[in-house]
Amino acid sequence: MKIIVDAFGGDNAPLEILKGSAMAVEEYGIEIILTGDKDTIKRVAGENNISLNKMSIVNADQIIATDEDASVVVKSKKNSSMAVGFDLLTKGEGDAFVSAGNSGAMVMGAAMLVKRIKGVKRPAFAPLIPKTSGCLMLADGGANNECRAEMLQQFGVMGSIYMEKVMDIKNPRVGLANVGTEEHKGGALQHEAYELLKNSPINFVGNIEGRDIPLDGCDVLVADGFTGNLILKTYEGVAIALMSKIKAVFKKNIKTKLAAALVMTDLKEMAKEVDYNEYGGAPIMGVNKPVFKAHGSAKAVTFKSAIRLTKQFVEGNVVDAIASNINQ
Repeated sequence: MKIIVDAFGGDNAPLEILKGSAMAVEEYGIEIILTGDKDTIKRVAGENNISLNKMSIVNADQIIATDEDASVVVKSKKNSSMAVGFDLLTKGEGDAFVSAGNSGAMVMGAAMLVKRIKGVKRPAFAPLIPKTSGCLMLADGGANNECRAEMLQQFGVMGSIYMEKVMDIKNPRVGLANVGTEEHKGGALQHEAYELLKNSPINFVGNIEGRDIPLDGCDVLVADGFTGNLILKTYEGVAIALMSKIKAVFKKNIKTKLAAALVMTDLKEMAKEVDYNEYGGAPIMGVNKPVFKAHGSAKAVTFKSAIRLTKQFVEGNVVDAIASNINQ
């Protein structure tokens, strides 16, 4: 398997991207195509003793910054590391593309360059977030602020396929984000989406309230991108605040510091379970080839996780499964 990696996407590029890629090559037995400035990649790898074994480089002399308009990927920066990665993917040079770069540009590039699967209304940004038991997929996490009901229906179908084929969850439960669990709750969008999801070939479990999201209420949470992004960012903020509060308690005095020493291993395990970085990033669902958006702040281990999920994305034939179900 050959995975294309944007070596200059993200806050910690190219060093952490190269380190994560080298780890992935070693652990997963894959090949990687790096896109970006060839001289810089070779220099950074050499200075940090990073092996480029099983990694080739395709030169790209532009970088898309995180604050740039998404359209630059298809307009003014066609020779950026991200745009070149998309071009290689569309030409069949690799099996998938991973970048930790500009989220908007990733979604636009996926939709405009890789193109949507026939029948898919809009691609969805679909991050994995932790819950009391494992993780759930949030679709959409911010790609489409305004949605129609049939788009939410497709998000549910695509999310269900991904969670079964990549995360190995049998008959995943699909829920609709709403202000109450009763069928009549919500506005016109939620009412129409509820009926469509209820009559879809998925395990639809109804409306999911905000408080039930982390409490294992479902495996796929369907929402319009505006609502989904609010859920995602609130989720991240609460996790950070909670861990900060716990640390403050254990640093309070000698007694609490001794207690912390006794439970440190358990605390680290808990912190790992609630850290969204454990899941590497998010697939962009609904396009013709596997595209994965890694976390912008990804360090080496997080980026390696993103590559692992991308590999599973390819192996699960998720794109073909979505195309088959959407067409039906």
